[in-house]
Amino acid sequence: MASSAPPAHKPKPLPFIYQFTAGAIAGVSEILCFYPLDVVKTRVQLDVGKSDGMVTVLRKIVAEEGFGRLYRGLAAPLMLEAPKRAVKFAANDFWGKMYMNLAGESKMSQSLSIATGMSAGATESFVVVPFELVKIKLQDKKSTFKGPLDVVKYVVRKDGVLGLYAGLEATFWRHVWWNGGYFGSIFTVRAQMPKAETYSGQLLNNFISGSIGGFIGTVINTPFDVVKSRIQGAERIPGVAPKYNWTYPSLAIIAKEEGAAALYKGFVPKVLRLAPGGGVLLLVVEATLNAFAKALGPPYI
Repeated sequence: MASSAPPAHKPKPLPFIYQFTAGAIAGVSEILCFYPLDVVKTRVQLDVGKSDGMVTVLRKIVAEEGFGRLYRGLAAPLMLEAPKRAVKFAANDFWGKMYMNLAGESKMSQSLSIATGMSAGATESFVVVPFELVKIKLQDKKSTFKGPLDVVKYVVRKDGVLGLYAGLEATFWRHVWWNGGYFGSIFTVRAQMPKAETYSGQLLNNFISGSIGGFIGTVINTPFDVVKSRIQGAERIPGVAPKYNWTYPSLAIIAKEEGAAALYKGFVPKVLRLAPGGGVLLLVVEATLNAFAKALGPPYI
């Protein structure tokens, strides 16, 4: 009588601290590669009524302010990226398991992956707002702040501690829509790709699916990013209602005054950063988790 083959071993998920660390490493790697594009994107979005392209803005920054200006405000996102990306992937793992349990499913589905991504984005948004505010203030061409701490002191002195959370609602929607598009697309693309036979092939698949997810997420969330930049970049005057305050009314104001195309200001540098950046994120996360699993050994491999 032929013996039956032993059941396939399913690796145990890595503990939270390893998920957190992998997300942090991935986030720092991505921002070090693509930060200048984020500076250009913010400048384009803050120029109300103008339509200078990415290359024109890039040239102006270097010619008028020096090459170093492309890295102004880097400290804030560097401090942000570790907790931001770590929260993104840890929250995605948490919400994914919760939704599968609630739905009684053993595998992720398209609808569950979108819900998971949107929930992870909502979770992430509460972490990033103060850092995003500081970054926007430093990236603005009119900025005279000496550094991140100078921005924090100014905002707290002028608007109180809650002033650091200006743009929270817009940031919430930006991250909800980007993460829903990103993780939902990754699920679909992975399902359509041929299964990798080697580890390098698996990494390539991760990079391709992550890049496509980054592109789709950017297409969906750019209007919300434009609004967020306008809200956080504006100087608030006591007793005067800000022009850009809530997300969806602000979308209507921009479309009415500047045309619907203005909702996609900064799209080119943004997508050039976040499409390959999304690939880098997924690739580095998976590679780091794989390295952790090998170092820990069974039952994680």
